[in-house]
Amino acid sequence: MYICGMEWTKYNYEFEGLNIYLDRIAEKKMQLDKLRPIPTIALMSIKESLTLEWTYNSNSIEGNTLSLHETKLVLEEGMTIKGKSLREHFEAVNHQDAIDYVEGLVTPDYVFTTSDILSVHALVLDKIEKDYAGRFRTSAVRISGANFVPPNALKVSSLIDELIDWVNSADLNPLIKAAIFHHRFVWIHPFFDGNGRTARLLFNLIFMKLGFPPAIILKNDRKKYYDALNKANQQDYSKILLLVLQALERSLDIYLSSLNNTYEQYQNISDIVKEPNVPYGQEYVSLLARTGKIDAFKEGRNWLTTESAVLEYMEKRKRVRSFN
Repeated sequence: MYICGMEWTKYNYEFEGLNIYLDRIAEKKMQLDKLRPIPTIALMSIKESLTLEWTYNSNSIEGNTLSLHETKLVLEEGMTIKGKSLREHFEAVNHQDAIDYVEGLVTPDYVFTTSDILSVHALVLDKIEKDYAGRFRTSAVRISGANFVPPNALKVSSLIDELIDWVNSADLNPLIKAAIFHHRFVWIHPFFDGNGRTARLLFNLIFMKLGFPPAIILKNDRKKYYDALNKANQQDYSKILLLVLQALERSLDIYLSSLNNTYEQYQNISDIVKEPNVPYGQEYVSLLARTGKIDAFKEGRNWLTTESAVLEYMEKRKRVRSFN
C-alpha cells in the first residue's frame, strides 16, 4: 500500500535482542496477570502515580514547563502555579481528562474509530484551541526539526481511515503494531496542534486493551524520541520500537516491584557495578540497559537494574560460548 509515496506495508523494526525483549515483556505480563485481581487500594495508588507521570511527561515533551510536583498540585489541588501560563494549566487538566476518556474506551475487543480519535484530540485542546479541537487540519503544516513534510490536508481524512483499517486488522505483534501506529499517526499529522499528545494517548489503547499498563515516553528521552520518529520516516522503526518497549517494560516493572515489594532491588547502575560479583564497568552495563539486553528501566536520567539481571546476562553469555 503506497500512501503519499510511503509504502506502509514495508517497514523494518528488527534490532538486536528484539525477541529477548518481547519474551521478557511477555513474561512480566504473565507475572502481573497472576497477581490479579490487584487490591483496589494498591491499584489506585499505582494508577494515580503513572497517570500523573503520563500527563507530566507528555506535556513536557511539547514544551510545558510545569514540574512533576506542580502538575500534581494543579491536578489534585486545583492550584494555580505562579509564573506559569494559563495554557500550561489547561494542558495538564486537559490531558488528565483525555486519559480518563481513553481508559473508558478500554475493552478487550476495542477497535479504533475516527470518532474516538477526534474526541481524544478535542479533550487535549479543550479550553486552549477550541476552534481546532477535535477537527482535522484544513491547510498545510511544517514541523520544525523534522525530516519530512506532512501530507496534503485534503488527504488527512482518507489517510486516517486507512490507518484505522490497518491498526484494526493487521496481523502483527500488537507491541510492534503500537509503535508503528504511533509513528504513522504523527506522520499524517492530522491536526494543527496536539498531534504528539494525541498519538501518545491513542497508541496506549493497543497496550491497555491487552491488560498492559500505559507506556510513558519520558521527557528526558525527548531528543531520542524525535530522532526515532525521524528514523521511522525512512521506514526504519527499530529505534521507535526500542523506545516504546523500554517505556512499556518500565511501567510493568513499576507495577510488579510495587506489588511484590521488590523495588529496592533496583539500583543505579553506578551502584550495581560496585558489587563484587559484577565484572562489568558502568558504561558496558548502561549499554546493556539501553539496548534492552538486561532487565532495566529508567528513572529521570538514570537507568536502574538489579544484580541478578546482570548475573543472568553473564550466565546466558557463558552458555552461548560453551555451545559454540
